[in-house]
Amino acid sequence: MAKGYWIGRIDVQDLDTYKNYIAANGPAFAAYEARFLVRGGTFEAVEGEPRSRNVVIEFPSYQAALDCYHSEAYQAAKAHRDPVSTGELIIIEGYED
Repeated sequence: MAKGYWIGRIDVQDLDTYKNYIAANGPAFAAYEARFLVRGGTFEAVEGEPRSRNVVIEFPSYQAALDCYHSEAYQAAKAHRDPVSTGELIIIEGYED
């Protein structure tokens, strides 16, 4: 079964409030066995418009990635993020050989 991934690119307008989102999202990620592969870090935007924060999160399956996003726990955490950030998030199925 292919893994699932969240790929997020975010600009944060209020880091202090955004920290509430970071604190609140842990239970949802734990429940769906999420693992951060990229969480911030140094980057170089070689094509396209960059965002200040980049995240890649791995899930055991594409379905788990979707279920986590739509879960009550994650949606409650997301309510902290929405007013203070702008960005893109895609949920994508991993590649299997």
